[in-house]
Amino acid sequence: MNQIKAGAILNYVIIGLNTVVGLAYTPYMLRCLGQNEYGLYSLVASVIAYLTILDFGFGNAIIRYTAKFRAEGKIKEQWEMFGMFLIVYSIIGLLALGGGMGLYFNVDRLFDRTMTPSDLSQARMMMLLLTCNLAFTFPFSIFSSIISAYENFVFQRVVNILRILLSTGVMILVLAVGFKAVALVVVQTIFNLLTLIINYIYCKRKLKIHIIFTGFNWVFLKEISIYSFWIFLNAIMDKIYWGTGQFVLGALSGTIAVAVFSVAILLEHMYMTFSTAISSVLLPKLTAMVAHNKSNQEISDIFIRTGRLQCIIMTFILSGFIIFGKEFIGLWAGADYDQSFIITIIFFVSLFIPLIQNTGITILQARNQMKFRSLLYLVISVVSLAFQIMLAKSMGALGCAWAIGGALLLGQGLIMNVYYHRIQKLNILRFWKQIVKMMLIPAIITCLGAYVSYNISLDRWVTLLLGIIIFSLCYIPLFWIFGMNSYERQLFLSPVKRFLNR
Repeated sequence: MNQIKAGAILNYVIIGLNTVVGLAYTPYMLRCLGQNEYGLYSLVASVIAYLTILDFGFGNAIIRYTAKFRAEGKIKEQWEMFGMFLIVYSIIGLLALGGGMGLYFNVDRLFDRTMTPSDLSQARMMMLLLTCNLAFTFPFSIFSSIISAYENFVFQRVVNILRILLSTGVMILVLAVGFKAVALVVVQTIFNLLTLIINYIYCKRKLKIHIIFTGFNWVFLKEISIYSFWIFLNAIMDKIYWGTGQFVLGALSGTIAVAVFSVAILLEHMYMTFSTAISSVLLPKLTAMVAHNKSNQEISDIFIRTGRLQCIIMTFILSGFIIFGKEFIGLWAGADYDQSFIITIIFFVSLFIPLIQNTGITILQARNQMKFRSLLYLVISVVSLAFQIMLAKSMGALGCAWAIGGALLLGQGLIMNVYYHRIQKLNILRFWKQIVKMMLIPAIITCLGAYVSYNISLDRWVTLLLGIIIFSLCYIPLFWIFGMNSYERQLFLSPVKRFLNR
């Protein structure tokens, strides 16, 4: 339990650090690279990211079944599973290498309509580096999953913190010297490989993990594959949601549209991480609860309690961005990225429901009942892709955003709530009664704040920061009194009390 709490807290440290680094480093990178090269850099990264779906959901399966075996006291079965998956991931690494080389040799065919010969040359180089990085990552990623399954979250998060700080520092130096996008990919590749090696050493020396190669247990592999298949479909959906926009725009509109869209995607990723910090450490615990046949009421209580905590954070961010987002993007990214504000608002609003309910995904994983969700999202994501292609031709980046946002609201906002209520027997009605009560104060403050900010000039960092401080001083006390319950207040106060009592 201490590891879970510390892991969640360190997750928020990482999120805060990523946010600070992103907010401080990204404008510097945008200005060093320029809009065209930043669009090229984002496009190549998004294309290669498609190959990460070759994980097939096995990473999550390793966490689930390791937690299950540990709860049942089966040590040898764990080690045999690790050996089997090391072989599987090595094969996947080779598949990723082949897929990446296929992309490498077809860059001209994909993007010659919208790129110069120099852009195409850089794209090929970055694709080659990222492909080799991914091929090496797959077999070593098993050790990160093992650390998560053993709930050693503190070590994992500390390594991530060091990686963020060191890699960002090196990339700043690289850009200062005059290197461009290819050099950034080299730096990212080196730090990724170092992290993978550190995870391997920790598993061998600290966790005393053994890997036994006894061949393939085909019955067990079939069971895991059925479980992983639905997570795999979910991963495909995520890539269609968040990865195809850059690809479609790169093929139809060019790197400038990709750059505008990518700034919104960057902010969307920051927004999402504030929600997943809690749910990301709950899978081992929920798997154990399911293994011990805990009631639907007990699991619903976790779903609601976690959703309320996520709502506290997400409403604060959403309210603040609606009020100050336009001026922030203008100062942070530059006047060329004005449209990124509208796109980001579309993403933030459409993501709000799934982000306060993402513990539901963890519950489905623990229950091994991902089939419906994955099939639903696959269908909706394909429909979203079709609309992205149609709307991108007439509306550019904004068209892709509307297609993604509409699909999110339909699938994750409406249909999944019905499924959680009727099939999973989660108390969705009680969940929404509590959430609606929490939303009253944020809704009032957002409306008033938006009215004031749109009638006052906030075109300088000093005035913008002053406005954010005034907003926070009004929002936080009111939400503390009228939006939070005693458990949530105590949860936020207890770390402060422990610190003061030292």
